[in-house]
Amino acid sequence: MAITPISTQEPISTRTADRTLFLLSLGLFFIWGFATVLIDILIPKLRGLFELSFAEAMLTQFAFFLGYFIFSLPAGWAVAKLGYIRGIILGLAVMTAGCLLFVPAARIGVYPGFLAALFIMAAGITVLQVSANAVISISGDPAKASARLTLAQAFNSFGTFIGPMVGAALILDDGIVPEQGVDTLTPEALAAVRSAEAAAVLPPYLGIAAILLVLMAVFWAKRDMLPRSAPEAAGGGLGLDLLANRRVAFGVMAIFAYVGAEVSIGSLLVNYLAQPSVLSASEASAGKLISLYWGGAMIGRFAGSWILARLSPGRVLAGAATIAIALSAVSAVSAGMVAAATVLAIGLANSIMFPTIFSQAVIGLNERETPRAAALLCMGIVGGALLPLAAGAVADSAGLSWSLIVPALGYAWVAIFGLYVARETRGETR
Repeated sequence: MAITPISTQEPISTRTADRTLFLLSLGLFFIWGFATVLIDILIPKLRGLFELSFAEAMLTQFAFFLGYFIFSLPAGWAVAKLGYIRGIILGLAVMTAGCLLFVPAARIGVYPGFLAALFIMAAGITVLQVSANAVISISGDPAKASARLTLAQAFNSFGTFIGPMVGAALILDDGIVPEQGVDTLTPEALAAVRSAEAAAVLPPYLGIAAILLVLMAVFWAKRDMLPRSAPEAAGGGLGLDLLANRRVAFGVMAIFAYVGAEVSIGSLLVNYLAQPSVLSASEASAGKLISLYWGGAMIGRFAGSWILARLSPGRVLAGAATIAIALSAVSAVSAGMVAAATVLAIGLANSIMFPTIFSQAVIGLNERETPRAAALLCMGIVGGALLPLAAGAVADSAGLSWSLIVPALGYAWVAIFGLYVARETRGETR
């Protein structure tokens, strides 16, 4: 009788599953990056169309990232019940619904309609974040989780790199307000113009919805690649008890600070670069330049995947955050090309922050705790709702240059978390 080499067959099967799940998950990172960055293009369009202040325009980011805060803990519970792959399918379905809600929002031509669509889309992305980040973390050697997540985030950044170019071409090329000006129109004519102008946002979101449906079919075909979570793994509540773990709690705060800082800058970039004191560019041209901001993050993540596999993740994180603070300060006190180049270069400093914070925060957790901790970390993404509001308020009262102080403060906490992780890791290896 032949002897079945169980000890060799199982690792091969595991490696194959890990590789397949990793490659499929890269597509998720790309598509939600593409969808998320389009908000940076929506902001100047909606601000001009609905005559909004900077703070009011930032309600787009508030509605979107509030979804993370509200749905993160339920998403962690749902993923623990359904399993990672079925959780991904659920997230894709909800995100598709959010994209399709842009159709009635554009036809009605009212600002709250867009906020509602973004809120639902964020709910779907939240479930994807909880599922896909956890899948990347467990798909291979735990010691290289930071490197894998950084590589996955590079594909996320590829989506954010392409998104502004596509979005600016489709949404901003015809300007951000109708030629006749909204203040000269009757209420009936204004409603009609807003509906017509708002229709410019539909093509990219309908395209995203079509891609999401294809991804749903692919993951449905692979739904049994990972087993559903066992009942005992799904227990334990929503995960608030994990905040007693300082590494997790500080990680949630670091995600809050990082996402808030990154989104604050991205949200104001079109208007910042278009200023006469910076580039004096059109909104469409400035919108396309946002690709450089997110492109820097993409390049940095590919390079960071190599660096983080060899150097202390905590020290690399602290160094990147310090560079981001310095670039923010230089841009704020400069003008012209220097101000533009330094603010865009912050994208390169951002590159390794999210994956490093995430992977370092869940180190030492078991399979039962990891999805719930992932939900807590995703809840921290609500920083993208609150810090941009603060930055918008500063921009309204003191100018766009002074608004950079808000992200600089966020990066300061990221640097502190990096130093904390480096110290804790050094203590664990002694």
